[in-house]
Formats: sequence, structure tokens, C-alpha cells
Amino acid sequence: MATIYTEQGKNIWRTWVLFAGFFALIVALGYSASYYYGNPNILYIAVIFSLVMNFASYWWSDKVVLTLAGAKPLAHEESPEIYHLVENLAITAGLPLPKIYLIDDSAPNAFATGRDKNHAVVAVTRGLVERLDKNELEGVIAHELSHIGNRDILLQTVVVTLVGFVAILSDMFTRSLIWGGRRDDREGGGGWLMIVGIVLMVLSPIIATLIQLAISRRREFLADASGALLTRYPEGLASALKKISAYGQPLTHASTATAHLYISNPFGSAGMKGMAKLFMTHPPVEERIKALDNMAL
Repeated sequence: MATIYTEQGKNIWRTWVLFAGFFALIVALGYSASYYYGNPNILYIAVIFSLVMNFASYWWSDKVVLTLAGAKPLAHEESPEIYHLVENLAITAGLPLPKIYLIDDSAPNAFATGRDKNHAVVAVTRGLVERLDKNELEGVIAHELSHIGNRDILLQTVVVTLVGFVAILSDMFTRSLIWGGRRDDREGGGGWLMIVGIVLMVLSPIIATLIQLAISRRREFLADASGALLTRYPEGLASALKKISAYGQPLTHASTATAHLYISNPFGSAGMKGMAKLFMTHPPVEERIKALDNMAL
């Protein structure tokens, strides 16, 4: 299926760039904090934390995501139909059978996670299984398998851990500015550096979030197209997207950290009002359906 999964190499490269960017950002934050407090140990700690988080996000970020989603392993005997559906599509796609997890939630949705195709997971909600017919379920599963085949899962899952860590670290530094403890700078000339550091601390979580959103939106269009090519029935995924978006209610375990992983916005229609539209994790459903309808012509 090389004609479908054409983004594997690019996504591996993007992941390494993401790791490098995260390392540089944490070092910059650590340097700013160490200068502010006059304590070089803060920089050393920041470097060590950055290396540890890069390592941990590669190996264990999928487990973090599954825990946040409240997903549990789905046994074959519990739902043999889902297993057969996933197995048949995985064979067609030339992919190993991913582990299958179930989220006990009435809202229809799904996502894929894992560091590579040999350690991949497809998670579906109970509502998705109950509300969609076979063609629609195939469309959704094919979409998620496309994320696996293109190595989107590594890139998107790592983003969850790294963006969350940047936000926490920045918040800690920002709060510390309020409570004092800064160095007594008598040397002069360092004020501009301190200002840059403070601005970086404030803006870094916003920058990290924008990177997360940019990655997510483009990947969804590509996964829709690849999934439709896999099933050769774009109408199935288009119909599934209509049902999922029409449900409107949020997932019980919906989280801003993992929202970009789902096939559709997990916050439902309530999460798409006002300023929230500026930070959409997914392209508008109408645009995705239109693209799929054009494929069916």
C-alpha cells in the first residue's frame, strides 16, 4: 500500500525535529530561569528533564493517552465483529493487527496511538460501535489505520506529552516570577535578556499549542483520503463523520491535551463556539465531507 502511506518518512523526520525543538525550548526556558534566579543548577535540571521527557514521550506517551481517554483493552470474545473488521482492513493495508481498546462512552468517536505500526492501538467508543453501520465503521477504522500507516500516531502522540510538559513548566516559571526570589542584578545590561526570558515563558505554551493544531488539521485530511482509498468507499467515512458530528455531546474524558488525536472534535458542538473556533483541532467537518464526496465522483 505504498501509494497510500506516503508520509512515513516525512513524519519520522518531523518527529525528530519536534524532539529537537522541544529540547531547545526547554533549554531556553531553563536558561532564562537560571539567569533570573542567578542559579545555574536550574539550567542543568532543565536539560536533564528535557532529555528524560523526550525519551519518556517516545516510549510511554501512548499509555498516557489511553489512560487520559479512559480506554480499556477489548477482548476478542467481547466484540468479534470489531476484531474481524479491524483485522480485514489491517491485512488489506499491509499492517500488523493493532491492539483494540474500548472507551465506555456513548459519544461516537475513535483515535489511534502508539510509537509505530508494531505497537499501535486503535481505540473506539461504545457509542461509535452502537451508532454506526458496517460501512461507516470500516471508514472510521480505515481512517485510523491510515494514521498508523503514515506514522502520524508517533508524531501526534508525542505532541501530547511534550506540549503538556511545556505548559506545566512555563506555568511554574511564570508563578515563580510572581512570588519573587529573583537574583539581585547589579551588573546591568541583563535586563533585556530577562525580558526575553519572561516573554518566552508566557508565549511558549501558546507556541506549542499552535504547533499541535497545525500538525493535527493537515493529518486529518490526509487520513480521510487514505482511508477512503483503503475501503474504496468514501461514502462510508463521509456518512460516519456526519453521524459523529451530529451527536453534539462531548466525551466524558474529553481533554484538550488529546483532542487532536480523535477522528472528530471530542468536545462536541459545545466546544466549537466563539473564540474556540480559532483553536480548532480538526478541519471543519463540512470541508472533510466535501472532499470525500469529491472522491466518490
